[in-house]
Amino acid sequence: MTYASYEVAVLAEAALGEGPTWDADAQRLIWIDILGSRVHTYDPVSGRSTVMATEQHVGAAKPRVGGGLVVNLRDGVGLYGPGGESTGASGDSGASDRSGGPGGFRWLWREVVPGRRANDAAVAPDGALWAGTMRYDEAPGGGTLSRVAPDGTVETVLDDVAVSNGTGWSPDGRLMYYIDSPTRRIDVFDFDGQRVGGRRELAVIEEGAGFPDGLTVDADGCVWVALWDGGAVRRYTPDGKLDRVVELPVPRPTACAFGGADLTDLYITTARTGLEAPHPLAGSVLVVPGAGKGLPQPAFAG
Repeated sequence: MTYASYEVAVLAEAALGEGPTWDADAQRLIWIDILGSRVHTYDPVSGRSTVMATEQHVGAAKPRVGGGLVVNLRDGVGLYGPGGESTGASGDSGASDRSGGPGGFRWLWREVVPGRRANDAAVAPDGALWAGTMRYDEAPGGGTLSRVAPDGTVETVLDDVAVSNGTGWSPDGRLMYYIDSPTRRIDVFDFDGQRVGGRRELAVIEEGAGFPDGLTVDADGCVWVALWDGGAVRRYTPDGKLDRVVELPVPRPTACAFGGADLTDLYITTARTGLEAPHPLAGSVLVVPGAGKGLPQPAFAG
């Protein structure tokens, strides 16, 4: 089944829009521009947007229990307190908030590796952050996937990654899905609440259809994945069967997440970096209303 009825949620020119996350407490979408070093929020009811500048390239930003954000930055994982996520100048459409907050920033875990940066991250059912990294040159084996506990304890789970990307969990929390983009694979692991094992292939993106990037898991246990250079988002069933395609006008969708009050709207971030003649919507956030039913996403427990 193919869908093509998208709308523009946020008209923007993000270099590398990424990481859409629905913040249920605030009823807003959080998304980032990795290369622009910006964390954005968007309220679909009021149209209000905020933007915060970070001092480093930011791979992911997720809500924290009690307010604030956990961010996956070039040199590690940091925390913003409540109110600290609404500073800077907004270039998004609609109302914007340029006011600063009292939140402040502190490192939770810092590990400086020259030539490496943060990439996608996700919060597991137990409230830990699974944070990915990659080299700027995308060299094989240069990236990692690490579990960052709420107290800052870090365990490297995978240490032979090229471009660590989408991570998500099945509705019952017993499976973890993961993407290392150059492999073209969506992999699945057994998950015991903290550790993974039994890695195996769920699906492979065929040549010419792009590379798998960010993913989200819906209430049916199906995996939605954005296809970089594929101009589409696909849904795969738990047994790896392709059953839905969302066709997009932009070649580089990067990630997707369900949001809205009933978690039925699929938000899709996009990129314009590396494109000689970007589509006018490249770098914007798109939305497919009523695409499916998402799962509530846990907040970081630290």
